[in-house]
Amino acid sequence: MGSNKNLTLGDRVRQQRMAKDLSLRELARRLDRAPSYLNDIEYNRRTPSEVVLRQICDVLELDVDEMLSAAGRLGEDAEHYLKRNPTAGVLFRRVSQGGLREQELKELITEVDRLERKRPQEPSG
Repeated sequence: MGSNKNLTLGDRVRQQRMAKDLSLRELARRLDRAPSYLNDIEYNRRTPSEVVLRQICDVLELDVDEMLSAAGRLGEDAEHYLKRNPTAGVLFRRVSQGGLREQELKELITEVDRLERKRPQEPSG
């Protein structure tokens, strides 16, 4: 999405739905949700659950991580990870307190990706 970092979750959903030339009713039908519920999401009156947000991202081809962030959610997996690994919480608070700029955050993500690739694969047995 690039320069859309100031858009709300609802703005992003509405913008992508329109870019895909989908009516609100058609999106609702694909998600098996009420159009009024999706309208509330698009106008920031409701925040969808993680499950619904993932479904929206799937249909609209949106980045789940970006959308979870726009919704102010970490995601269940991240929440469980933070509870099991207190150091991860310390890292998150340090990043937050440090007020890192967008480019610095992207560099940190790149470093995390590098560390993941470097880690030996665990046996799948």
